[in-house]
Amino acid sequence: MGNETEYAFVGDHQEEEAMTPTLTPPPETVAFPGADERCDRCSAAAKLRVMIAGGGELVFCGHHANKYADKLVKIAVQVAVDPEFSWRGTELMAS
Repeated sequence: MGNETEYAFVGDHQEEEAMTPTLTPPPETVAFPGADERCDRCSAAAKLRVMIAGGGELVFCGHHANKYADKLVKIAVQVAVDPEFSWRGTELMAS
């Protein structure tokens, strides 16, 4: 029992490195539009931020957010609506 020999095989080190636990960042979240942000269409205060596939984002005022709601829900990956704004697209996304 005292003469036990430990052997290392080629590739053991790589296997250990491959099995090292890593931290995965949380999924991206979309932030509410800031008070200083402006609508992409008319420069009014932003009420809605839409993330689209590929990482692009759009920002709209309340008027344009509701005007384009039916189109935005089709391309949105994530949305963030100002808590004080009632977006028509919320209902469309739920159905």
